[in-house]
Amino acid sequence: MIDLDDTESDDIGALLGADGPFARELPNFAPRLAQQAMARAVQQAIAGRDTLIAEAGTGTGKTFAYLVPALLSGERVIISTGTKTLQDQLYFRDLPKVRSVLGARLKTALLKGRANYLCLYRLDQTVREGASYERTQAAQLATIRAWSARTRRGDRMELAEVPEESPLWPRVTSTPENCLGVECPFFDDCHVVKARREALEADVVVVNHHLLFADLALKQEGFGEILPGAAAFILDEAHQIPELAGQFFSQSISARQLTELAQDALAECNGITGAIGLLLEPVEALQEALRKLRLAMDALPSRGAFQQLEDRADVRESLHDLRELLATLAELLASQAERSRGFANLHERAELFTERLDRIVESHGDQDVRWYETFPRGFALYATPLDLAVPMRGLRERTQAAWIHTSATLSVAGNFDHFARQLGLDDPRTLSLGSPFDYARQGLCYLPQGLPDPNARDYTEQVIESVLPVLHASNGRAFLLFTSHRALRRAAELLQDKVPWPLFVQGTAPRPRLLEEFRASGHGVLLGAASFWEGVDVAGEALSVVVIDKLPFAAPDDPVLMARLAALEQSGINPFMGWQIPSAVIALKQGAGRLIRDVHDRGVLVLCDPRLTTKGYGKLFLASLPPMPRSRELAGVQAFFDVANGTAMVAN
Repeated sequence: MIDLDDTESDDIGALLGADGPFARELPNFAPRLAQQAMARAVQQAIAGRDTLIAEAGTGTGKTFAYLVPALLSGERVIISTGTKTLQDQLYFRDLPKVRSVLGARLKTALLKGRANYLCLYRLDQTVREGASYERTQAAQLATIRAWSARTRRGDRMELAEVPEESPLWPRVTSTPENCLGVECPFFDDCHVVKARREALEADVVVVNHHLLFADLALKQEGFGEILPGAAAFILDEAHQIPELAGQFFSQSISARQLTELAQDALAECNGITGAIGLLLEPVEALQEALRKLRLAMDALPSRGAFQQLEDRADVRESLHDLRELLATLAELLASQAERSRGFANLHERAELFTERLDRIVESHGDQDVRWYETFPRGFALYATPLDLAVPMRGLRERTQAAWIHTSATLSVAGNFDHFARQLGLDDPRTLSLGSPFDYARQGLCYLPQGLPDPNARDYTEQVIESVLPVLHASNGRAFLLFTSHRALRRAAELLQDKVPWPLFVQGTAPRPRLLEEFRASGHGVLLGAASFWEGVDVAGEALSVVVIDKLPFAAPDDPVLMARLAALEQSGINPFMGWQIPSAVIALKQGAGRLIRDVHDRGVLVLCDPRLTTKGYGKLFLASLPPMPRSRELAGVQAFFDVANGTAMVAN
């Protein structure tokens, strides 16, 4: 175990310094002053139960900067990451390294949401039902059964052979609604229970934001806590928190949840005398009401304010019928609740959904934004808090813990006000640490001239014309990032016959496979929308150009955003400057951050949107980006790649 008394004046930063144990024991470890400064700030925040916002540029080494003080704090710490992939990387790769170097003898645990764990009861039911699956699904079910006999954790991520999007996973995993809890015949072997038990006993628990906020939001409603009380919460990729917190403080109900309730009710009738005769008709009526309501919503935009539903007589009537039928089904399930564990659970689910649907439909307070969303075969209804600052502030106060928020993208030109205001962070400590990369040498920002207004009909065509010479200069090796799927599809059509390099288009294959094939190709051109703007790491020569078609302003069809902007305006804040621009700046920083991922990378960032130079606010976007030299000339791009290829002219 490292004794802090052995370091210079008890300085935790020295552990990460040139003479510290990390430099001695880890190959390729590079001491960084920014990393040491962040480690000190995290240590102080944990000790003082403070709120800290730490922006750490790419390459700072922020993971070690929070892990070292977390493991040495002697406190229970919960670390939350943006995705399950990052969660696994942190738990299986980074945490063991830091533990080993520090010789830290403490318990750690990995905890995910229940949908990530195999449910032995649901697997048993699926096998017993003996449904006639087509060949692929039958093979996947056999694979899952074989894996179930040997897995210790039951974590879906272990089983790469069954794709994440397989329709079998929802059949063999549980939801909070359909879990039988202590009455389950497989309770003693339950993977979810085991994972939670480990988390309750651990000093450091690694979770993801979805689970963290699902649990904290539930705890607020008195359902008990999954996560142990902690002295510190460290939120990595914290720029995602405002949107996620909005989801988890929302009330929602979906057609999918109600369809699953109906299907599970029919499945539970097997072997229970008279049950099918009682439930078949009301279940079919409920399913028909769901179809009728979805059909009535066809005439509406795919998402919008709840008022739009209430303004249409056919939708209003269908919604009324759905509520009546759901209440009837809940009553019938109550009459069967004592006949089986499954029926008791179904009755509870039906009651919960009835209450939730009533609350959303009847809510008329000004604290919530009510809205809807439709999907190809379903819909969802929501009530989302207008202001997240209030529930977030209350949540932090109840924990009495340190809250540490870190990401490469939290500020707007060095200012943290927007992020802090969204989460109700009053007077937080802030820290801004630049990247150790030499952007002046490693990068170039190219702003093409002559592009039309982004609303122009032929804007995407003009963007591709401007970008083609850059792709030829770089010999492919590019990400083209778009703010809309429509622009992405149009760009893919335009490039299809114009480039000699392999094209990888979002939507044609799962994201991990596209990235793997892009890296392997060496000279590929990848076209992506929202999900490729962040969390994508391609270091090395395979990626030398990142193109961004437009400034990523949020879509104007978002009913929650529209309500929040209106509320800001009423309170005297300019919603464009006070919300839309800061949000777009943070999103742009994420996209731009795909380019330079390590000290050896070199690349060109192409920002096509002419508003960067024609509008006053353009300066704010440019001031928030890494300090790269800029060029308006294609010759500057050519010269940059000539230097990279060693073909630049030597001056006399």
